[in-house]
Amino acid sequence: MLLNKKVVLGVSGGIAAYKAAALTSKLVQSGAEVKVIMTENAKKFVAPTTFQALSRQPVYSDTFIEQDPKQIQHIDVADWADLFLIAPATANIIGKLANGLSDDMLSTTLLATEAPVYIAPAMNVHMYSHPSVIKNLMQLDNWGFKFIEPGEGYLACGYVGRGRLEDPDTIVRILENEEDNQGLLTGKRVLITAGPTQEKIDPVRYFTNPSTGKMGFALARQASKMGAEVTLVSGPVNLETPPNVKRIDVVSAEEMFEAVTNEFLRHDIVIKSAAVADYRPRHSYDFKMKKKPGDYAVEMERTRDILMELGKVKQNQYLIGFAAETNDVEHYGEQKLVKKNLDAIVMNNVSEDGAGFAYDTNASIYLTKTGKRLELPLMSKDELAKKILIETAGEITGDV
Repeated sequence: MLLNKKVVLGVSGGIAAYKAAALTSKLVQSGAEVKVIMTENAKKFVAPTTFQALSRQPVYSDTFIEQDPKQIQHIDVADWADLFLIAPATANIIGKLANGLSDDMLSTTLLATEAPVYIAPAMNVHMYSHPSVIKNLMQLDNWGFKFIEPGEGYLACGYVGRGRLEDPDTIVRILENEEDNQGLLTGKRVLITAGPTQEKIDPVRYFTNPSTGKMGFALARQASKMGAEVTLVSGPVNLETPPNVKRIDVVSAEEMFEAVTNEFLRHDIVIKSAAVADYRPRHSYDFKMKKKPGDYAVEMERTRDILMELGKVKQNQYLIGFAAETNDVEHYGEQKLVKKNLDAIVMNNVSEDGAGFAYDTNASIYLTKTGKRLELPLMSKDELAKKILIETAGEITGDV
């Protein structure tokens, strides 16, 4: 899938720069045309002539040395790229990109390119977990940059842990798979729900749940990257809207019901990952209730079951539900799949460490009405979203 692809490889100044030489060779062998940009610090680890020999292309490192006076170098390279890969990506270049800084050839070209950018971090394990680095990575993730996560192992600094640049063969395979998935959902309209709902008692009190919306937003982000037209109906969350996604904000279960049912019939794929309240106060008040002696009981009534109603009226839509359970996960999930007329269900045990609400990771069991069952171990929510959408595309096209 990389045959004839124009790849810009950005090499920043870390010891893992030596792996970028092998990566250049692997990319060329896969059929890609590769241009390398090096930072000044990268040149202290590997000579530019190495990359020139491997890529059979000029190597760029100085914004002010114009190899062709008819063109502005960093703009020309930025426009040339089909995809942009930073490997290794140091904390420095990640910080520059996240904060819009451009003081060398690599950073200026990154700001100018409209090609998909893949970031392969490599640094000390403590640097990788530093709050400032995490903040910068999260910012880039929210903007739609793609990541090739570092592996765990022995690092050059002597530590053992996460931070080692992924192996060149693996990076190339990931890029090939990503390119293969580009356009997988082109022409499809995808409706996704995310986050919690809030059921009001009075202006300052409400019932809710711990959902942060991360799973639904990951699904929206990945569906958009695969070419889908995405509508995201979200409860109250503190997340940025993914690029190229239409967002509808709601608060209560009833508002989410109305928004989803209004949008449902015009969509091809519907994924309900929101944690919608099953009950709401029968009576709510427009004024703040004052404390009174003794106990206070709130009478609750059922909210409308969004997924059940969608299952009743669906036509050609592929309908996916989520089941967040703490015990008998598959038993309850299978019941929900049948009872609500779903095409597939994603079952989570939210009592497990690293899975469920608020985490950046999740582990699931994916089950379809045709009996296909996949165990999806603990992984990032974006990676899980990607796997769910690939499976969904395969089910729709019959390519499973």
